[in-house]
Amino acid sequence: MKILKKAKMASQKTPDTTKKSIYDLEISNLAGKPISLLEFKGKNILFVNVASQCGFTKQYKDLQTLSDTYKENLVVIGVPCNQFGGQESGDAEQIQEFCTLNFGVNFPITEKIKVKGSEQHPLYQWLTSKSLNGKKSSSVKWNFQKYLIDENGSLIDYYFSITNPISSKITKHLAK
Repeated sequence: MKILKKAKMASQKTPDTTKKSIYDLEISNLAGKPISLLEFKGKNILFVNVASQCGFTKQYKDLQTLSDTYKENLVVIGVPCNQFGGQESGDAEQIQEFCTLNFGVNFPITEKIKVKGSEQHPLYQWLTSKSLNGKKSSSVKWNFQKYLIDENGSLIDYYFSITNPISSKITKHLAK
């Protein structure tokens, strides 16, 4: 019985490193309603950790342009995070209002999450861990880091904040 108890305790402490599909993950929108990533199967997805008070915040405009230009085969998803310089301190309502009024954002914005550290959201665990995404490991360095997923749910690559959303580094994967 002690052996069984030890095995159970060990399994509870071990992180799940089984490769999962991006479509198995759950995240909610700003209103707290679940977003089904499965509904985006067949399209590319660009995940971007966003913040309202960052030097890169003006990228919202180009993210919206990217979303509008490639709407047939791309979904941009903004993921608010307050882990870099406290630059996303607003609540859900403030974030939505800021994005809509200042940049005309109409692509999905998720709940505010942690993209790194011990409380890292499972979505970002998948995006940043080769053992989960099957492609490569990374760490989120700052706001507006981008992760591009292909139409089958595989990680294509990630791009640091300085990469403009409408850069050919990203768009070359979208023009099909």
